[in-house]
Amino acid sequence: MASIVFRVTVQDMAAFSERLKLLRESRKLTQVRLAELISVNPRAYNRWERGSFIPQLDTLMKIADVLNVTLDELTGRTTTVHEPTVHNQKLYALLQEVDALPDVDQQALIILMDSLVKRAKMDRVLAT
Repeated sequence: MASIVFRVTVQDMAAFSERLKLLRESRKLTQVRLAELISVNPRAYNRWERGSFIPQLDTLMKIADVLNVTLDELTGRTTTVHEPTVHNQKLYALLQEVDALPDVDQQALIILMDSLVKRAKMDRVLAT
């Protein structure tokens, strides 16, 4: 089985670490919280933001998922960073505070929101 070797320059590492920090801060996450969400040691995460190391591909995918960006956005191949659009101001304000909730409460919200969305879709289907 052939292995793939990537060459990463100091400039690449610095650009990645800066982009990682900006994306994390734009989501109002601390280094410790992001490390928890991707199940890594906070010290390891800190090394990525300092530009000492770059995470493995599987970890990059976890980071991209948590930050709600594509791998291209995370790695700097594209610069389009999108924020979710929520038109209801009250809902938007509440969503800004959801990251501060414990994971178990966030999971409960996901289940509740998912069931409400599915019910609305079912209502639309039955109405036609």
